[in-house]
Amino acid sequence: MHDVHRFESVNLFLDKYKTLTQETLLRYFPQKEPREYLYDLIPSYPERSGKGLRPSLCIATCRAFGGSTESVLRSAAALELFHNAFLVHDDIEDGSEFRRGSPTMHTEHGLAIAINVGDAMNILSMRPLMDNMSSLGPNLSWRIFNQIEHMVRESVEGQAMELGWVRDNVLDLTEADYMRMILKKTCWYTCIHPCRIGALVATGNDENLDRFNRFAFYMGAAFQIQDDVLNLLGEEDKYGKEIGGDILEGKRTLSLIHLLNQCTDGEKNRIARFLSKPRMKRKMTEVEWIYDLLLKYKSINAARSSAHHLAGAALREFNLIYGPLPDSEDKQFIKDIILYMIERDL
Repeated sequence: MHDVHRFESVNLFLDKYKTLTQETLLRYFPQKEPREYLYDLIPSYPERSGKGLRPSLCIATCRAFGGSTESVLRSAAALELFHNAFLVHDDIEDGSEFRRGSPTMHTEHGLAIAINVGDAMNILSMRPLMDNMSSLGPNLSWRIFNQIEHMVRESVEGQAMELGWVRDNVLDLTEADYMRMILKKTCWYTCIHPCRIGALVATGNDENLDRFNRFAFYMGAAFQIQDDVLNLLGEEDKYGKEIGGDILEGKRTLSLIHLLNQCTDGEKNRIARFLSKPRMKRKMTEVEWIYDLLLKYKSINAARSSAHHLAGAALREFNLIYGPLPDSEDKQFIKDIILYMIERDL
């Protein structure tokens, strides 16, 4: 098994920083009415078994650059709450039935209540950023808020691209199209801004934050492609979403785009007919047929290969950005998590 001990260390760091983030988040969840239809539901997604990648990257980067955990914790908590709000709305938009091993918010509580809970989580995400004022001062707090505003805007633009491709049944896509979409939808809020905000809190300097963009794009893209692969090959009890759900939802993953560019015209037309149907009218036998095509044209392997190339590029960028820093456990954690992302099995 490759680097088992190192990956155990990664999990320990993720658990530690996720726990600190959750403890911070809980202080921002109102203990008042309406409980049953709102405030009792808000902890549901944050308390499920996510890895806490985003706050962990933010905290570890801050510490690697000489900052303290306490100084960055509110910003990390805001990132995690925005992420969980995105997930509530994503699950509605995708028609997903499970999230992290449990029914999705809208499946369990209805569409209208789920939308409102997601909205409330977005609003509550602002309070930790406002509370930065007392410890970081108004100037730095405002610059962090600007990073968050850009992160949210990029994320909804990327989501719009993916939703539009599904709605209009767009088939003529390339790997470059996919990379542009996940840069916006995934990379800015999963890796780029967590690193940028961590460094900003530690140094108070936002003049050179763009140096994180390439590194964290490569890392985030590798993470997303591996996540797509796990949706096809993972074990449902570990992965936390329905296996094959991306096919059922019509998501334009890198594997599907590769398939559409490799298969015969007849196969592409049949895939197009499948994707043109509403999700509820798509049959599992059709999903299995597409899965077999993905294997036939080695489309899953092609996606995995891209993820590994991106991870290699991330490692090279890591050495440029983090290499000159003093050695520390947090610096090593950030380096280790690059390989962990593409070799994880859950």
